[in-house]
Amino acid sequence: MTNPPRTCLAVVLAAGQGQRMRSERPKVLHEIAGRSLVGHALAALTAAGVDRIAVVVGPDREDVAREARRIAPDARIFVQADRRGTAHAVLQARAELEQGADDVLVAFADTPLIEPATYRALRQALADGASVAALGFEASDPTGYGRFLIEGEALVGIVEHKDASFAQRAVRTCNAGLMALSGAHALDLLDAVGDDNAQREFYLTDVVAGAVARGLSARALLAPESEVMGVNDRVQLAAAEAVIQTRLREKAMREGATLIDPASVHLSWDTRLGRDVIVEPNVWFGPGVVVEDGAEIHASSWLEGARVRAGAGVGPFARLRPGADIGPKAKIGNFVEVKKAEIGAGAKVSHLSYIGDATVGAEANIGAGVVTCNYDGFLKYRTVIGEGAFVGTNSALVAPVTIGAGAFVGSGSVITHDVEADSLAVARGRQIARAGWARAFRARKQKEKGTAKR
Repeated sequence: MTNPPRTCLAVVLAAGQGQRMRSERPKVLHEIAGRSLVGHALAALTAAGVDRIAVVVGPDREDVAREARRIAPDARIFVQADRRGTAHAVLQARAELEQGADDVLVAFADTPLIEPATYRALRQALADGASVAALGFEASDPTGYGRFLIEGEALVGIVEHKDASFAQRAVRTCNAGLMALSGAHALDLLDAVGDDNAQREFYLTDVVAGAVARGLSARALLAPESEVMGVNDRVQLAAAEAVIQTRLREKAMREGATLIDPASVHLSWDTRLGRDVIVEPNVWFGPGVVVEDGAEIHASSWLEGARVRAGAGVGPFARLRPGADIGPKAKIGNFVEVKKAEIGAGAKVSHLSYIGDATVGAEANIGAGVVTCNYDGFLKYRTVIGEGAFVGTNSALVAPVTIGAGAFVGSGSVITHDVEADSLAVARGRQIARAGWARAFRARKQKEKGTAKR
């Protein structure tokens, strides 16, 4: 008979003030790869299979609570009114702790790069018999970090930098902050933490020594320094962005996409690139982009909330805004912007055009400088262009308007009424030619100029 799965409660600490960010926005709402720091932490915990999530926020931080619920709708929110240390923060979720769980994970919202596998490894250490499992790393510069005190293979304590002796400060195995506690002992260990330290705070790290004093086992697990990176200022935010971009680029390439100059391509956490996709240099993917197999994204393009279907081409210097859906083998060319519009299979919008709130049929051709005039200052209106239609250069389509299948719109037209299928629409002033006018104009102006000089 197989054992039933272990239950897990995750307590996420998101009450940090982040003064060093120099921002009106809470630290944990700053973003990397298009997602908030707290969003990354919660998503990783969810992927690791936790059963319940408690998020501890600071007072008057409904914005953080709202973001947490957006990512993890079932999360319970607790407030740490007085900032008295990490153990004190975890205990604000006492109501959840008292409900019990086999495993209790303590995570930090400002440590956004932890992989789900690392959370699972912490839980596995508990399943293997440890009562406490703490995550650490080998620090290139240990200054400011708590140090792991290890005897043999056992973790016997964690000492904060400010409380460490000279010999302890020489230790380079440092505390990353994350911890897993056996649910059977979690509350007792947390309640036993005191504030006899330089900061007069209740340190979560003290549960290690507390567990050892009770004859319980504690284990240290190590992760790469880049994975446990915390974010406290804008410099660290940029460093975290660099790490996650490297991860995302490598994942995309290993799954079959070609990034010609990977370092110049910015991906979002949810960017999906199909097989044989080619991405040229200096392309930015905002959240919500899917690029299907065989599509090409040419240099210096910006995509957000868009779908590019198989074999389509976008750019160079194109912008796809939310709601853009580019059909199979369609072409979006240089200096074209598409917003909330479906571009049919094989259709072409090749140069210098704006297509917004529109449907463009298969194999239609949109000439250079065409604009769908979708906004009257109050409301947005839709333009429908039928299959195989041809819209000539520098035409303005004033929505709501429909261009029928196979219709032809003459260049320079301002179309304000529907155009029937397979018809020609020309809406511009009649051309007038006056022979000799330019010669007479120049002569008159030269005479006026000479008179003015005298």
